Amino acid sequence: MSNIKYIFCTGGVVSSVGKGITVAAIGRVLKARGLKVAIQKLDPYLNLDPGTMSPYQHGEVFVTQDGAETDLDLGHYERFVDEPVTNLSNVTSGQVYSEVLEKERRGDYLGKTIQVIPHITNEIKRRIKLLGKETGADIVLVEVGGTVGDIEGQPFLEAIRQMRTSLKRRDALYIHVTFLPYIGATKELKTKPTQHSVRDLRSMGIAANVIIARTDHPVSKEVVEKISLFCDVDEEAVVPLITAESIYDVPLMLEDAGLAEYILDWFKLEPRQKVELGAWREMVGKMRDATEKVTVGIVGKYVELEDAYMSVKEALVHAATTYGKALEVKWIQSESLRKDGCHEQLKELDAIVVPGGFGYRGVEGKIIAAQYARENKVPYLGLCLGMQVMCIEFARNVLGFEDANSTEFDENTHHPVIDLMLDQRAITDLGGTMRLGAYPCMLKPGSAAHTAYKQDEIEERHRHRWEFNNDFRQQFEENGMNFSGLSPDELLVEISEIADHPYMVGSQFHPEFLSRPNRPHALFEGLIKAAIERHDSSSPKKSRSRKNTQKQPNSTAAQNGAD
Repeated sequence: MSNIKYIFCTGGVVSSVGKGITVAAIGRVLKARGLKVAIQKLDPYLNLDPGTMSPYQHGEVFVTQDGAETDLDLGHYERFVDEPVTNLSNVTSGQVYSEVLEKERRGDYLGKTIQVIPHITNEIKRRIKLLGKETGADIVLVEVGGTVGDIEGQPFLEAIRQMRTSLKRRDALYIHVTFLPYIGATKELKTKPTQHSVRDLRSMGIAANVIIARTDHPVSKEVVEKISLFCDVDEEAVVPLITAESIYDVPLMLEDAGLAEYILDWFKLEPRQKVELGAWREMVGKMRDATEKVTVGIVGKYVELEDAYMSVKEALVHAATTYGKALEVKWIQSESLRKDGCHEQLKELDAIVVPGGFGYRGVEGKIIAAQYARENKVPYLGLCLGMQVMCIEFARNVLGFEDANSTEFDENTHHPVIDLMLDQRAITDLGGTMRLGAYPCMLKPGSAAHTAYKQDEIEERHRHRWEFNNDFRQQFEENGMNFSGLSPDELLVEISEIADHPYMVGSQFHPEFLSRPNRPHALFEGLIKAAIERHDSSSPKKSRSRKNTQKQPNSTAAQNGAD
């Protein structure tokens, strides 16, 4: 019998209580003890993946090294545990049902009636076990999306219930994350919703072994005792988790609460090393102590939902922390930018980021932001579409091609400086058909990108259909655009930068996916460095007072997937 241990994490009372962060934090404190951890998200929706969903529906799409389009929680898993996730790490109802129906069409079930139990639940269990087998994990952490009581989540709950029957009793642990509402009139936290949620979970055949009680207010010993008594869990297994100042506080809060020790005791496991969280505590302390701000504008069309740019924002936090700065993000709706009024919205920024996206809405505002950054020497980082609008702006305002555009937005433009990739032109299906996952890139010595990475070859994650049109490459280069990163065959422009500029860099790939809280990505680190220099140059007194105390980062190079 396998020695793999399984932790199943469910949610109750309300959605968005922070299961993803909690699971990632648990993974971090277990890894700190030398255990190999693999994490998986079970999503109840019928889409095969979130790749075709609007960011307003689902937040950002996180792309794995092997090219899977996945839930944004997988980004948290990677950032906290610092282990690459794969296509096995995100399981949706759509994937499960598709697999079962394909088998039925092939006749694999030999004429049997196909049902949720056992066929759907067996496929879910197969995928859970496969992750542990493929990764060689000591512990597999499984987060069940949604909330107990959701109809669409019942097959997943039944599957994790069945998992217990094929394991030794102490090889499975069930953690339930709930919310404790605070009643202002009586000034008390209420445990009744948690009790009802645990009862609903028990009606599905699952008894919670640990309860993590999310709350915005301090939790008294009496409340902990009450939850323990009415929910039938050990008192030391009731873990209050008060809303943290930073998500990176959560592993330390769980560590200080003794959760990792409880888990290891449950599984009868011994730590493989002395707990290594010193560097993490130092990093969190640095975040907490930072008072001087660096202000970065994120110009996008989904800014009303910050989750749409989760990895971008966190990558900026990582880089700012490295320089001992507090990040202040200005969310700028790209549709609102106009040439005659952009100065008021952009003038206070130390740097500008234009992230990825699809569709024409808001593109002209992004082009205006790129023009403002180029003409006013504001540090700029363009990601995927952000690199493309940087090239469109350059073509219009430097080369004089007034109608320059991407064929994504104008198929009839006479200057298609961005065009559909050749291998994408015959594709009709939208889901999972883009250029996805990690690809190599060669850097040009002496460029800003090469200076940032400090290496000649990198590997970064992609998610795009359109690329820079090489028919215009010579004209761009002759007029001040430096294509500093190319695919090994030199056919695909991966990085573009403006030569006569403090820091104006665009990447066709998504560097934000490889940034880590204690190892920021090179391109984001370069942006923040340039932003600080711009800020300090406009405040000479502050610049002189900080010059001798500014601590330089330990490393600028992203590890290119060798997480």
